[in-house]
Amino acid sequence: MTKVLMEGIAFGESPRWHDDRLWFADWGAREIISVGLDGFARVELRVDFPAFPMCFDWLPSGELVVVASRDRRLLRVDGTGALSEYADLGGLPAKGWNEIVIDGRGNAYVNGANFDPMAGEAPQPGIIALLASDGTARQVADGLLFPNGMAVTPDNRTLIAADSYGRCLRGYDIATDGTLSGARIWADLGDGVPDGICLDEDGAAWYADVPNKRCVRVREGGETLDTITLDHGAFACMLGGPDRRTLFIVGQEWRGMENADDGSRTGRVVSAQAPAPGAGWP
Repeated sequence: MTKVLMEGIAFGESPRWHDDRLWFADWGAREIISVGLDGFARVELRVDFPAFPMCFDWLPSGELVVVASRDRRLLRVDGTGALSEYADLGGLPAKGWNEIVIDGRGNAYVNGANFDPMAGEAPQPGIIALLASDGTARQVADGLLFPNGMAVTPDNRTLIAADSYGRCLRGYDIATDGTLSGARIWADLGDGVPDGICLDEDGAAWYADVPNKRCVRVREGGETLDTITLDHGAFACMLGGPDRRTLFIVGQEWRGMENADDGSRTGRVVSAQAPAPGAGWP
């Protein structure tokens, strides 16, 4: 059973639970929005760069960082809302950047594909890059068919990445310097098409699934534990609320890549109770 928290969103993605509110990026409006459990929403940041896609997370210092995907830059937001460059991603082999997660040690992982789906280019495998706390960027994983949502376990030892075209969640061991190794299939999802993901205290992962219009909870290995069915595409999910037992799902009607920015504002945030509280990052 789901409840509608907010409607009228142009294209919602990248939800995060922060300061007792759900934050998400509205790609179509070029905004980062937060909404309380009472449904009251406010615009936290407006950007002037192309926001398809746009993702964000927070450094341990509390500073918000935003990925300007097509500009290939990671931007830091100061207390006034002004943007400045935090890292240059231009030297890495990706045409656009899709998602970011910052772990408990301040290491930022950003992934991207080496083709432009909005332009109809043929798929090319993507990468994961590590942005260290000093702002330097380097590639730490490759071979993802279409890298999407990412999460880091509470012990900072495992990164899990959604591979939409690979129909799986991929796992990586995290070294003390942030390097990734031990690439493996963390969960084979069968016909599942994972987009945004989050983790819970039971060690399970939730993944949003656009074409199958659902949000699914799986354990390592791929066993399905819970499924929430929707009447629209599910693009991303996040556990939050006072006890982090509320699953928020951001989604909208999906009419294909060519109509992704058609201004129809079918996006909404819905919520449901979850069997275990959220854990890890984001």
